Amino acid sequence: MVSNGGPDPIDGATPQAVRAAIERGEALSGTDGFAGEIDGRLVRDVLGRYPLFSEADDPTEWSFDPTDLSDPTPVPAGHARGGSGETKLWTLPDPAPVADGERAVAAVREAVVDSVDAVEGEPPIGFSGGLDSSILAARLDGPLYVGGFEGSHDVEAARSAAAALGRELRVVEFSHADIERGIPALVEATGRTNPMDLQIALPLYLVAEAVAADGHDRLALGQGADELFGGYAKIAKAPDDHRVEADTVRGAARETVRTLPRQLERDVLALRAAGVDPVVPLLSDRVIEAALRLPDRCLVCGGERKVALRRAADFLPTAIRSREKKAVQYGSLLAREFDRLARQAGFKKRMDDHLGQYVESMRSE
Repeated sequence: MVSNGGPDPIDGATPQAVRAAIERGEALSGTDGFAGEIDGRLVRDVLGRYPLFSEADDPTEWSFDPTDLSDPTPVPAGHARGGSGETKLWTLPDPAPVADGERAVAAVREAVVDSVDAVEGEPPIGFSGGLDSSILAARLDGPLYVGGFEGSHDVEAARSAAAALGRELRVVEFSHADIERGIPALVEATGRTNPMDLQIALPLYLVAEAVAADGHDRLALGQGADELFGGYAKIAKAPDDHRVEADTVRGAARETVRTLPRQLERDVLALRAAGVDPVVPLLSDRVIEAALRLPDRCLVCGGERKVALRRAADFLPTAIRSREKKAVQYGSLLAREFDRLARQAGFKKRMDDHLGQYVESMRSE
């Protein structure tokens, strides 16, 4: 075994809790995610909330950090690896939708409040001023951090939301130098070279660096809410959006939830490379269970997205509850400046995969 630097073979839960989840076949057993080795096998929870890797040709050599391995291969979410090969242990539940919309919203409210209020200590909060991070900011006392280039949407939205909540805000202002040093660091930490992956991970990484420099080792985030509660345009437009195969809003949301393992792997590795661990209460088992039971109209209704979560967050000012949020790479202006740097380096938009070529040039320096 390759150690992750600590004594525990399981990240995120106790061995007893993982054994119980395996024995009962419960995908959402109240552990809120885990990964590691138990009884001679590598296991990872159904949504892959904790990264786990083994050598491609030897599952006995493994780590939570892919840079420890020569040929790291992720353990698929919901699977066990080892012994006779890979075995699927859990499948994401597919419960029938709750017919009573008010009851569905009440279940979401209870799950969200309980999960956020259960966060221990006062971790800093990655704060964009949108619905998801404002839920955390309204109920947790940790300092608020937002990152972006000067004049970015996220910085302005965070300032106004922090003022509405009566909270102070630390602004982490990005620079071109941050992108240039961040790209090779993230390629090394995550193994990803896809420009979109890097554009999404870079704002998290840069904010996490500031959080770590201030002496913190955790960062609370509102991750998962867009997938679980119907926050994406492609969910709202189902079945007419080519980006999803589902023919209902609820089906499109479920399809999007299944993309979380790969996204979370990237984000956790980026945060850990900066020196902090994520705290993600909106991805607790109880919140996932409540979200999976929502009918279409509690996800999207009349063009409004994340309907149930907005109704559930009745402790927030109305102006914050009704906000739409830009994706972090656009709201922070990082994607724009990433492209600007690529063009300044000679990789013009007319070139095939000009951003990918820029990334490769940064790796070779």
